[in-house]
Amino acid sequence: MATWVLSECGLRPLPPMFPRPRTGSISTTKPSTSLTSDLKNFQQQTRLQCCSFKERTRRRSWELKVSAPLRVGTIEEEEEGGGGEERISNGVVVEEVGEFDPGAAPPFKLSDIRAAIPKHCWVKDPWRSMSYVVRDVVVVLGLAAAAAHLNNWIVWPLYWAAQGTMFWALFVLGHDCGHGSFSNNPKLNSVVGHLLHSSILVPYHGWRISHRTHHQNHGHVENDESWHPLPERIFKSLDNVTRTLRFTVPFPMLAYPIYLWSRSPGKTGSHFHPDSDLFVPNERRDVITSTICWTAMAALLVGLGFVMGPIQLLKLYGIPYVLFVMWLDFVTYLHHHGHEDKLPWYRGEEWSYLRGGLTTIDRDYGWINNIHHDIGTHVIHHLFPQIPHYHLIEATEAAKPVLGKYYREPKKSQPLPFHLIGDLIRSLKKDHYVSDSGDIVYYQTDPNLSGSSTSN
Repeated sequence: MATWVLSECGLRPLPPMFPRPRTGSISTTKPSTSLTSDLKNFQQQTRLQCCSFKERTRRRSWELKVSAPLRVGTIEEEEEGGGGEERISNGVVVEEVGEFDPGAAPPFKLSDIRAAIPKHCWVKDPWRSMSYVVRDVVVVLGLAAAAAHLNNWIVWPLYWAAQGTMFWALFVLGHDCGHGSFSNNPKLNSVVGHLLHSSILVPYHGWRISHRTHHQNHGHVENDESWHPLPERIFKSLDNVTRTLRFTVPFPMLAYPIYLWSRSPGKTGSHFHPDSDLFVPNERRDVITSTICWTAMAALLVGLGFVMGPIQLLKLYGIPYVLFVMWLDFVTYLHHHGHEDKLPWYRGEEWSYLRGGLTTIDRDYGWINNIHHDIGTHVIHHLFPQIPHYHLIEATEAAKPVLGKYYREPKKSQPLPFHLIGDLIRSLKKDHYVSDSGDIVYYQTDPNLSGSSTSN
């Protein structure tokens, strides 16, 4: 740097005036008076010549915007010509890196992201977690009581939208229990998780185990468990009705109950059956417990139907449940699909936990962010599901400098996230299947379906 500055000033750097001796100790003799005088004259001359240099540089733009450390090409890239081209900007050589490849292995490790996240973000506060449960349950009961009391057809649609969203919020808290991010007490997590999930007809342990499989295999074509892509051979084996319904709004947003009973095409098993392919033998008791709790809730709803009448039960519980299912499918689908740039899916040796997790997408839901406990902050949640939901935003901000372009900033939402409906429809038009071969694959489009999702 010093050589460059001096050359810009029209000067040559001086040779070392006090070289270190090759042997013996360093001399501590003071420089002579004449040498000191010569050095002062040199410094004065340097100041005068650099003044004109500073004057010239005022007319230049030396701004450099950097959001991440400069990328250093590997030896292999240099040999293969993959390090990018060089251009001259204002007399400075700048390396132009090629287009970002989301399927390339990242230049950082999972431990690098972990180290960037503040330690307090990992702390689970059961009292704080329970406060969210109390808040949501009070709102759910209050909405139901108000709607039943008013019993007005102007109020009912507002109630359905609000209560369906609150059912979804209850699911997210039970989801935290399933991950163990609710508290460090497994018994507390299990009790709260069963109460919350059973109340909205979700088998807690059955879902918890399959969701764990989803996180452990995120981004893997065959092994992922939630909204994973269909290989071409399975896609083409579907009958026309199933294929059309799967990619036509609103039918994919009603898939969750079907998934609980029979999973996705190409996979077998049920979240209710202890001998399902989803579970190992030592999880049998947990699955039976959750199925019993689910059955008890279903029986309670049947009893309430006799007490208040099926129509009132439909208005108070049935329609909000359907809207909850739509929220669940909508949010979970958009966490893994619908980005403006195609994102990879992996197989074989190309897959890793980190690379799979980096294909998830954060979404902004406006006012809904707080209501559904910031589940849209999804990348860090997928990589580190032990982080409580109330620390996800801070953890994400801390991790962004490490993630660089592997983090995709979500579009800012209006108070209500209507813009995401367009993302959903566009994705269902084009994200249909992936190739049967290849370790890094991208969604392909069936031209026969590309226009079918426009019916909304």
